Amino acid sequence: MTNEYLEDLLNIIKSKKDNDPNLSYTAHLHKKGLNEILKKIGEEAAETIIAAKSDNDNELIHEIADLWFHCLVLLSKKNLCVVDVVDELRRREGISGIEEKNNRE
Repeated sequence: MTNEYLEDLLNIIKSKKDNDPNLSYTAHLHKKGLNEILKKIGEEAAETIIAAKSDNDNELIHEIADLWFHCLVLLSKKNLCVVDVVDELRRREGISGIEEKNNRE
């Protein structure tokens, strides 16, 4: 169900790619391009780290939602799908992080 929701959200993001960038934040990001999307992901990742160090779980949830949203925008920009990421996570299941990293080198 969660995968379906994220895929639905990604489809909404994809459908807004060509909307008026003055009216749609998603269209604005797409128009600005990959570097702007990556900048936002970096900002949201930093804000997530800061929120994780606080005692405010609601703030952390808010920042993770922002980070995930911007990652979905990146998937949209690169014409990828949520299932691509889920498949990669499933592929890694049962493999230690050290072994997985060594397999990439």
